[in-house]
Amino acid sequence: MPEFINGLPLHALVVHAVVVLIPLAVLGAVVIAVWQAARARYGWLVVAFAVVGTVLTPIATSSGDDLSRRLPENPLIERHEELGDLLIWFVLGLLVAVTALMVVTTRRPETWTKPVVIVLAVLTVGTGVAAGVHTFRVGEAGATAVWQGTDQQPVRGR
Repeated sequence: MPEFINGLPLHALVVHAVVVLIPLAVLGAVVIAVWQAARARYGWLVVAFAVVGTVLTPIATSSGDDLSRRLPENPLIERHEELGDLLIWFVLGLLVAVTALMVVTTRRPETWTKPVVIVLAVLTVGTGVAAGVHTFRVGEAGATAVWQGTDQQPVRGR
């Protein structure tokens, strides 16, 4: 896998896809968990967002590891890496929950499905919120590592 594309670190490019797709999957998952009409119409789209976000997460992690080896040691980057390494487990949980919810609800309704749908909806909301919060934590740590201290720099041209 290339470390750079047109001179830009692959990590910076992939991370932007992850921080868009995972929150979209989270918002969509919460909506389809509580609103049956939205589930019927948009459920598989939410699953697709979760799949692509899940696939891109290890690419973001791996490319971030490659990039960090080019930089001086920095505890802020190390914290970002530690949090980033955990993100896959959160997005996998979301992917499994939202996929299970869709599989169960697209089958012919049977007597056992209503309690299962309720449990899966609760799990979908829970894993979605957890994935969203952790995605924020990873992104916040990365942004802090990159941008901390820039507010103390003088502004040019004023």
